[in-house]
Amino acid sequence: MTFGATPSPTPRPPQRSRARRFIPLGIAAWVVLEIWLLTVVAGATSGLTVALLLIAGVIIGGYVIKRAGRRAWQKLTESMQGSGAPSAPGSSASSGNATSGSGNTLPMAGGLLLMVPGLVSDALGLLCLFPPTGKLIQRRAEKLLSRRAQYAPGSFGDAFQQARMHRPDGKVVQGEVIRDDDPPSPRRQDPPLTG
Repeated sequence: MTFGATPSPTPRPPQRSRARRFIPLGIAAWVVLEIWLLTVVAGATSGLTVALLLIAGVIIGGYVIKRAGRRAWQKLTESMQGSGAPSAPGSSASSGNATSGSGNTLPMAGGLLLMVPGLVSDALGLLCLFPPTGKLIQRRAEKLLSRRAQYAPGSFGDAFQQARMHRPDGKVVQGEVIRDDDPPSPRRQDPPLTG
């Protein structure tokens, strides 16, 4: 006999979102399209040509990812060195990389798409790497993400307003976080230790 709390039966299962419903279908359609295109190209040329295309995609994608990762590491070390000591106004740390671009996300995504076997993914990867289309994709993605972040409940902006507390029986209780808007108390000044 069990004495623990039993969860109440729910009348309906929770509704799945549209994205969770259609993403597996989209992935399956993409895989079928990739296989079909590979067989069409293999029928038009030869299997060796398709194998060479796939191997070239993996090699080029690996090179692109390695180069983008190296560039990201370089920017990180430059920013860490720049924050440690104040740099002169004419130095390369303050003037060089601030306008060079926003990051290496798109080249890394392009390299990853090149490494995925298939011709559609290779075309998408090349579109990410080609500068005019890359900037267009980046602007579109930034606009889409900023629009979703504004309206999404549970986003970082909404995190301070609502909190979820999980009870032992698995139920989720909605709550509200109340912040004190009082200024913080001054820090305590202890005398230095002498020894």
